[in-house]
Amino acid sequence: MKVAVLGSGPGWHTRDLVRALEQRGHEGRFMPVDSIVARVGADPRIAIEGTDLGSMDAVILRAFPRGSLEQIVFRIDALHQLERLEVPVVNPARVIERTVDKFHTSALLEAAGLPTPRTVAAESMDAAMEAFREMGDVIVKPLFGSNGRGIVRVTDEELAYRVFRALDMERAVHYVQEAVPSGDDGAGRDVRVFVVGGRVVASIWRTGEGWRTNLSRGGRAARAELCDAWRDLALEAAGVVGAEYAGVDLLPAPDGTAYVLEVNGSPGWRGLQPFAGADVAGAIVEHLETRAPPAG
Repeated sequence: MKVAVLGSGPGWHTRDLVRALEQRGHEGRFMPVDSIVARVGADPRIAIEGTDLGSMDAVILRAFPRGSLEQIVFRIDALHQLERLEVPVVNPARVIERTVDKFHTSALLEAAGLPTPRTVAAESMDAAMEAFREMGDVIVKPLFGSNGRGIVRVTDEELAYRVFRALDMERAVHYVQEAVPSGDDGAGRDVRVFVVGGRVVASIWRTGEGWRTNLSRGGRAARAELCDAWRDLALEAAGVVGAEYAGVDLLPAPDGTAYVLEVNGSPGWRGLQPFAGADVAGAIVEHLETRAPPAG
């Protein structure tokens, strides 16, 4: 197969996917997702740097670079158009729509009956302050965002006012989530489960010096052995958003409840790979072969 790997740059993850593709006899090529040119009319096609993506056997979406709302919407629209041109895309556009927006993900998880922390999303600063007073200890997150960027924990009313005031001035949506304690020592601890094609490929504990656990923000990783309930929860969460591959974050609370914090539709695996016991990129390519079987 000829496979385009779309991402923000030719970094470690794209190189790993190209390596896995080549090891299985395919041709992989990185293409910058922010260079899409879409045409409709007499010659409908999606191209990047002069290459028609319709000539590819499949596309792997590795990551969306940061951008304005218009840019994000356009990229998702282009992926939808590519699927209408019958090019298999992993993950599909509908998955990115459901996971790029944290509130949409939270609402889908709740509707499916999966445990997720109490969350309030609002444009009103007054509503955000009311949510803080109700919960007392909250995590404030950007609606769109990844790798722990822009996340703040708020336990003080004066700090809450300043945080929400700053967001209000930016005309941002206030996404306020209850901080669920994960340990007696106050350190953050959660589980990242990497799901591909309806099976768990790898899982790790992520532990932070403070409450942050993102590996990109200094968190530490260790291999995690999942009980059946947690494995099933992660698989169900990935299924709720329709993800063909996903990073599902589970937060075990002291009372034994495991909450689904997030479902990432374009997860990284560099920090997870040393603990995986399997080739993560290879698993993604194997799954892709079920979507776009090689000729012959």
